[in-house]
Amino acid sequence: MAEGTSDIEWRLDSAPVPYRTALDAMEARNAAIAAGEAQELVWLLEHPPVYTAGTSADVTELLDPRFEVVEAGRGGRYTYHGPGQRIGYVLLDLGQRGKDVRRFVHALEDWVIATLRGFGVESWSVDGRVGIWTADIDGREAKIGAIGVRVRRWVTMHGFSVNLDPDLAHFAGIVPCGIEEFGVTSLARLGIALAPHEWDAALRAEAPRFLAALEGETA
Repeated sequence: MAEGTSDIEWRLDSAPVPYRTALDAMEARNAAIAAGEAQELVWLLEHPPVYTAGTSADVTELLDPRFEVVEAGRGGRYTYHGPGQRIGYVLLDLGQRGKDVRRFVHALEDWVIATLRGFGVESWSVDGRVGIWTADIDGREAKIGAIGVRVRRWVTMHGFSVNLDPDLAHFAGIVPCGIEEFGVTSLARLGIALAPHEWDAALRAEAPRFLAALEGETA
């Protein structure tokens, strides 16, 4: 059984990290973790504006490519990343944590949902509809977070994003995750002003429960 949070490196970046730089770093860290040469990693950061294409991306859903478009290599379709959106890249060795990709994805969703709940935001996942959802200011369901993962050598890559206070107009350049009928919201739109370091601290506080769920345990 793998250890808990003490053996995981937490990297927190306040300055935006170019997406391609982060992608290269993840690829290298994935190989190092798989080879037993590096710790597992949770990396919290933001990117300059970028559209990323998952392995199921449909070019007809790229409506207005006003920013760079990068092939991400993760599952899913088109996603926007930019300032005001906190990214969590989660690189864990599932070979030591149960070898259950579905459980990993569900645990990741629940981790984000539990963290949002701590700020008074009720959110949920929906079978067959990728992402984290909540009630927008008009009462309609809207996406507040995205999930997209890749597993190579039983080591996870990519992870999730949560909208703290991004420019929501930037999402109009794509059909986010291929889902047209729902909007996108943020904590700021819901009236919650939250600094990145506050989000990071709350997420880390929920990490033991996430890791326990990942291994089929109760925290």
